[in-house]
Amino acid sequence: MCGIVGYIGKRDAYPILIKGLKRLEYRGYDSAGVAMAKPDGTLNIYKAKGKVSDLEAYCADKDLTGSVGIAHTRWATHGEPSTVNAHPHYSESKSLAIIHNGIIENYAELKRDLKAKGVEFRSDTDTEVLVQLIEYIKNNRQCDLLTAVRMALHVAIGAYAIGLLDKNDPNQIIAARKQSPLVVGIGEGEFFIASDASPIVEYTDQVVYLEDGSIAVLRLDQDLKVVAIDNTELNPEVHTVDLDLGQIEKGGFDHFMLKEIFEQPECMENAFRGRINREQLEVKLAAIVDNKERLMNARRIIIVACGTSWHAALIGQQLIERYCQIPVSVDYASEFRYRQPVINPDDVLIAISQSGETADTLAAIQLAKEKGAFIYGITNTIASSIARESDAGSYIHVGPEISVASTKAFTGQVAVLTMFAMALAHEKGSISADEYHDVVRELLNIPEKIREVLKLNDSIKLLSRKFTYVRNFLYLGRNFSFPVALEGALKIKEISYIQAEGYPMAEMKHGPISLVDFEMPTVALAMKNSMYEKVRSNIQEVKARNGYVIALVTIGDKAIREIADDVIEIPSTLECLEPLLEIIPLQLFAYHVAVCKGNNVDQPRNLAKSVTVE
Repeated sequence: MCGIVGYIGKRDAYPILIKGLKRLEYRGYDSAGVAMAKPDGTLNIYKAKGKVSDLEAYCADKDLTGSVGIAHTRWATHGEPSTVNAHPHYSESKSLAIIHNGIIENYAELKRDLKAKGVEFRSDTDTEVLVQLIEYIKNNRQCDLLTAVRMALHVAIGAYAIGLLDKNDPNQIIAARKQSPLVVGIGEGEFFIASDASPIVEYTDQVVYLEDGSIAVLRLDQDLKVVAIDNTELNPEVHTVDLDLGQIEKGGFDHFMLKEIFEQPECMENAFRGRINREQLEVKLAAIVDNKERLMNARRIIIVACGTSWHAALIGQQLIERYCQIPVSVDYASEFRYRQPVINPDDVLIAISQSGETADTLAAIQLAKEKGAFIYGITNTIASSIARESDAGSYIHVGPEISVASTKAFTGQVAVLTMFAMALAHEKGSISADEYHDVVRELLNIPEKIREVLKLNDSIKLLSRKFTYVRNFLYLGRNFSFPVALEGALKIKEISYIQAEGYPMAEMKHGPISLVDFEMPTVALAMKNSMYEKVRSNIQEVKARNGYVIALVTIGDKAIREIADDVIEIPSTLECLEPLLEIIPLQLFAYHVAVCKGNNVDQPRNLAKSVTVE
């Protein structure tokens, strides 16, 4: 949610800021803006409702000169999407400009106090309250900007990543973070700030990931200075970013989503690399080797996640319980801490998040840590907040995921959860050697089988045209396929704006079957596995009520082909690995339906990639 970019150096800032905002469009936003500081004390803010392209059009005849600036894409929380509420925001005197990602929870109280002191506000945002508070402290205490920022952040309650300009000191940017990601890029005589590394990698591969409660001072011709809120000087570690510029470009595909769907075979291979021994058919995860006793002796495993990651967690639950014989519960991270969960010191909490910055998941981690639980993080983003807060964990190594609708992160998470279950079960002795080797052997075959499924793209594109104007879908699955049905329904909701419901197939007769008719298609996951005969009977129940059925089946299945209206055939695999193949055609189907409807596939309305606020 929201994107932050800043630059200070010798180059023209505006092109860097605009390109950076475009690279952060995947985060979701409704308005955009830039602030430019010049040596003569001029501080200009330009902003527009809509896309970055709308901001560019608005700025076409503006003074955009200068080598210091900050920019922002806003996803509305406080105040409707509008030019007035867009960032950056001026302070009352227009001496300061701020950009902010996060939520200031006590903004109303602060705003009331500032109004009582005569401060006038221009917007409805919580962000403006912060910049007004900083200016009030700076003027009232006659202190420098860094001191005013530190004092304001002591008072402000909530989450923030901020960038701040002062027209009276135009050779400086001050940045700070708490519970919202912020990266500082270090170049030759220049600095960058951004919500993640994607706007930075074109210019430098040297970055500092700011820790919670830290404030960075970026000045021309000086070294980076980082302090804590209490003004203690910090010595942050400089990381080298391993990110290929080509990974954040479309590479000839019409949309990032389609590119990322097609990247999944390579993503699986990357996830396995260094973790699966092909000769001995063994899985080795360093985090399990290093924490074997803690994990083997877990009384219970709790998995917390949101959205697509929650669906991956449901598959992980089945894998761990089946093979490791450890009880597992799965919670929405957004609900977890509010139900006063019972957490014990011998519990293990697995936190799953693509970005590693999901606010609700971070809050769940913090609660579990307070109770003494062991934290295992699964994320895609190196040095993210969840990676740093976890006691151990595994990266999914699928590369940047730009499309808001998650695809390769889902399969990457399921792959890591499968390896986790296999490695831990092998250590515990809760899986036979034959079954262990069978699963690992077949896991290595999954990338090539995904490539086979991707060959169905053209036929799925043709099939999708039938459903451009459908208003509802029902997705049904059983056992390992039930979470896939949930994820398939979520994908079509996210990008096609068609209401869809994922449901356990056997539960259909407990309510949803009343909705079935020819105008509401049913997508049935019907692979030839232990549930096959029961699934076939459930499909017949739908057909008996004049339902239209699209069945996902194993190659060569004739029985279901005879009763379904449309069939998508995919290769066979072990039942526990079927989700890795089943989800691919559902992703392609959702994508092509959305394209047929003319929707913005990569940036669906109202959604954000990285949900860094509650």
